[in-house]
Amino acid sequence: MVIVTTLKNSEKLAKAIAKNIKGTYSKTEVSTFPDGDMYLKFSSKLKGQKLVIVESFQPNSNDALLNIIFAAKNAKSLGAKKVVLVCPYLAFMRQDKRFNDGEAINAQIMSNLLNNSGLDRIITIDPHLHRIKKMKDIFTIQAENLTANDIIADFIGKKFKNEIVIGPDWESYQWADKISARLGVEDTVLEKTRSSSRKVSVEVKKEITIKGKNVIIVDDIISTGNTMIKALKEAKKRGAKSVTAIGVHGLFVEKAYEKMKKAGFDNIYTVNTIEHKSNKIDITKLISDKLKKNI
Repeated sequence: MVIVTTLKNSEKLAKAIAKNIKGTYSKTEVSTFPDGDMYLKFSSKLKGQKLVIVESFQPNSNDALLNIIFAAKNAKSLGAKKVVLVCPYLAFMRQDKRFNDGEAINAQIMSNLLNNSGLDRIITIDPHLHRIKKMKDIFTIQAENLTANDIIADFIGKKFKNEIVIGPDWESYQWADKISARLGVEDTVLEKTRSSSRKVSVEVKKEITIKGKNVIIVDDIISTGNTMIKALKEAKKRGAKSVTAIGVHGLFVEKAYEKMKKAGFDNIYTVNTIEHKSNKIDITKLISDKLKKNI
């Protein structure tokens, strides 16, 4: 039997996956003692069973990481045959080098902790791979990254006509390029110049016709929304008919969603890797199909 659970962040997706793979959804209690120490308790007997933990690293990525480690260690000590982590959004990947003296390399530390947590396998969606090229570069356990590109492209194809795709910076262009190729439409990328942690300017690097088009700005992570808003202004300045933001992972920190709506986005859509009201693109089947093949 396959038991599917979540720890705090991904209840909707966990229940949907459990139903899709004909597993059993089981609630896990995660709380704290009066002194703040963690309390974690599984509701189902795990001895000899396969456990799938569905847990995004947002919100509260630090807590999520610790919860996952405790859950995996506890599951194995209770006799679970196999423990699989489905983390739709894998945090800590952007700090993938020591940019300044004394900094922690978060991606390496996070992966080391998960490698030694008792997990047998990790499945994630579009992790932020930049200087780290492949999951196996930092994970010793089986680690697979799935992409939502085709699902996003199909969503755009059904919802829009006369569209073009823009990547708001070079790091996002790998998503924009693949999505536009599947759609058979033009794309371009904006080059981002960051003058501070919060100030960003952009310019179009490949000239295409934007006037009169339905512009789709695609990024893997929408965090503060500032880069997206800069791209919106550039598209509007060039006569876009409408501008839509699509993010694989919608973090929306510092009221980013509200800022983006106020800035003039016609639509803001995200994949349901992080639970949010903008979730319109569903990756339940993508993950479930992977689990059905090999759990």
